[in-house]
Amino acid sequence: MKLINHLKTINKHKYYVTMLCFKCGLYKQGLLHDLSKYSPTELKTGAKYWVGTRSPNSIERETIGYSTAWLHHKGRNKHHWEYWVDFSREGVVPAKMPTRYVVEMFCDRVAATMVYRGENFDVSAPLDYYNKTHGYYVIHQETDAMIKDMLVHLSKSNLEETIDYIKETYL
Repeated sequence: MKLINHLKTINKHKYYVTMLCFKCGLYKQGLLHDLSKYSPTELKTGAKYWVGTRSPNSIERETIGYSTAWLHHKGRNKHHWEYWVDFSREGVVPAKMPTRYVVEMFCDRVAATMVYRGENFDVSAPLDYYNKTHGYYVIHQETDAMIKDMLVHLSKSNLEETIDYIKETYL
């Protein structure tokens, strides 16, 4: 039953992201978003740790110290800032994300908040989560400014106005 519930959760998330990406004109990214979640590596973790109110990857990380599903996921999905982190002799180096992936990251964050918060969703929630978790990000300065600008705009307006703003300002 957990597998079925997990599939419902990821399907709902994927639907929201697809609709948001389509509104931004990112049709291909909307269709291809998070397909790796249906792979055995990610699906197994999702089914095992599903609770419906937060990511199974977080629960796996708390349980065993890391998340096999997340390691798989972030290496295949360019809308995650972690995909764009490299290592060099100078240390950990964040690369600047292409704008279309930053916009997809915005859509992903909004959709995740919509799924996990349900009726309690409000436009400031994605920014609140971003601010709460930002302390450990290794994200390029320009990428960080761009995603934060989008989330701040959302927190001060609504989704439709923010999508219009993103299209006018970034796409």
